[in-house]
Amino acid sequence: MRELTYLVATSLDGFIAAPDGGVGDFLYEGDHMPALFEEYPDTLPAQAREALGIDVPNPNFDTVLMGRATYQVPGGLPSPYPHLRQYVVSSTVQDAPSDVEVVSGDVLAKVRELKAEDGLGIYLCGGGKLAAALLPEIDRLVLKVHPIVLGHGIPLFDGDIPAARFTPTATRAFTTGVVFTTYAAS
Repeated sequence: MRELTYLVATSLDGFIAAPDGGVGDFLYEGDHMPALFEEYPDTLPAQAREALGIDVPNPNFDTVLMGRATYQVPGGLPSPYPHLRQYVVSSTVQDAPSDVEVVSGDVLAKVRELKAEDGLGIYLCGGGKLAAALLPEIDRLVLKVHPIVLGHGIPLFDGDIPAARFTPTATRAFTTGVVFTTYAAS
């Protein structure tokens, strides 16, 4: 059975973006970035992979799941992850290219179907509302905690959710103050 991994940058106070969806306050330079590129190259959109000269087989994921706002980020590509099977959860996206499947129905059922397939893991790249909806199916969290406080914005889990327990399995701190922590669902 494949795992659903929510891998996301977050502030110290638990926000994954500013209220307008902006992520400009997060750190994009420093020793945590080469670690991200090396360990999770499959989580980089096509334009970043191309700019960085990254052309390696996917080590972790063969599928990406994203919400509408993540998919339609300003300046985004119509097919941001062509190296992965792409799914966008939305009831409003109408113009996705043929390599991006729009899921407008029961997202939990779709994720369970995807998890039952053979293959690499499933990357949940955003956003907070989708993560809240999928909490019962999240097997692993990889939080890239940045040493910033946003005060408000889009929460890591945005919605009415039940308590859930995760067990830390790995932590890696960088000189930038960014800390990668991996948690497994308990």
